[in-house]
Amino acid sequence: MPGTVLLLAASPVGKGCLVDAASVLPVLAAVSPEVLSGTGTANVVELADPLEPQAVLTRLRAAATAPGPLTVYLTGQLQLDRKQRLVHLALARTTPATVRYTAFPWHWMVEELRLRAPGSTTLFLDLHADAEVWRQLAGRPLPVGPGANVYGRIAPPPSRRGVAVPQYMKALATILRSGQRLPPAVLHEQVLLRTTEYGDILLAQDAGAPGGGPQGGPVAVLPEPATALPEPAMVLSEQVVVLPAPPTGVPNARTGGGEAREAEAGGTEGGGVEAGGAEADDPHLAITAAVQDGRHAEADALAARWEEAARREFGPGTAQELHWREVRADLAMFAGDAARSCETWMGVAEARLAAGQDVRDPAVEAAVDRAHHQWGQIGDPGRAGELGLRLVELRSRVPGRREGALHHVRQHLAELRSAQHVPG
Repeated sequence: MPGTVLLLAASPVGKGCLVDAASVLPVLAAVSPEVLSGTGTANVVELADPLEPQAVLTRLRAAATAPGPLTVYLTGQLQLDRKQRLVHLALARTTPATVRYTAFPWHWMVEELRLRAPGSTTLFLDLHADAEVWRQLAGRPLPVGPGANVYGRIAPPPSRRGVAVPQYMKALATILRSGQRLPPAVLHEQVLLRTTEYGDILLAQDAGAPGGGPQGGPVAVLPEPATALPEPAMVLSEQVVVLPAPPTGVPNARTGGGEAREAEAGGTEGGGVEAGGAEADDPHLAITAAVQDGRHAEADALAARWEEAARREFGPGTAQELHWREVRADLAMFAGDAARSCETWMGVAEARLAAGQDVRDPAVEAAVDRAHHQWGQIGDPGRAGELGLRLVELRSRVPGRREGALHHVRQHLAELRSAQHVPG
């Protein structure tokens, strides 16, 4: 069945422009329709810097109601309607004062895609958020609908005056121009390895993931890690959650273990997480269930008991103990506590270095990268400044694979000090 491709690039004209969205269209247009859609044949609709929200809605509705797979490549900037606090995609005539009337409401996008068959829609997004939207995203993830596969990134407002380049979409288009037909998740990872900067929000929602049903609730997939990504894919309300893989000696669904049952039994006293069957063999399953239900404190308490048990049996700083510290770092992230997640990841990195691991060890670099990413999500300037001092010291030892990481920490820390008079 033929597919449909919608290429949409939108940003305001003039000084309110954050990203040169339309610059990516010539690169995308050079890709064959079949490669863009992943189908044998495809119809391509292109919208470059549209003027009217209704024009966008008409094209989107036509694409959404067409039979066959739909792939949307969307580049642009997000702005907030200050009256209703709703996120909009800014169009050519949009200004901060006219968002409500001249921009495309994001919830229109969600509504048009809602009735499509689960898994038949794929979105690649390269979005830049204005300051108000960026603050709102910290506590209210951007919805896209439960049945769509979504990949991409949301970048914060540029720290300096100037117009950003849609690096994610340009890298994606460059890969596609080679003629490769990669699965969307693999293509997304390949793009991230080339482009993603610190502080970006990464988008990764696979509607066909285990448990990713039409209700669109949080999905936890254990125990395999996303080894290709130093930052967690973490923002959508329909997110896929991936915790660190357990090392040898840590009970999981494949190994089970009597100690797991003892820890679970001990943990149920005083209202802890109860588990039986497979969950008693693999504590990760009980943690997953707690996260999915929003019982973040219970999930962390259970992981803390396993961390203590691993410390007693294997010793501090061992792979088994560090595994549970990594799990707790991710649990803090899922609970929205970026400061605790950052601090925990820094502790993991420092413990690995103290144990003699090389500064270029992938596990060390990944821990520092994740700490760095979470640091960028901290909303309290004072706490961010405090942890930033420690991160600067850690980054000076572990610069990582991405150029400019240490400079980024120092620059952002200087901005925090300037704005909030953070001591140090």
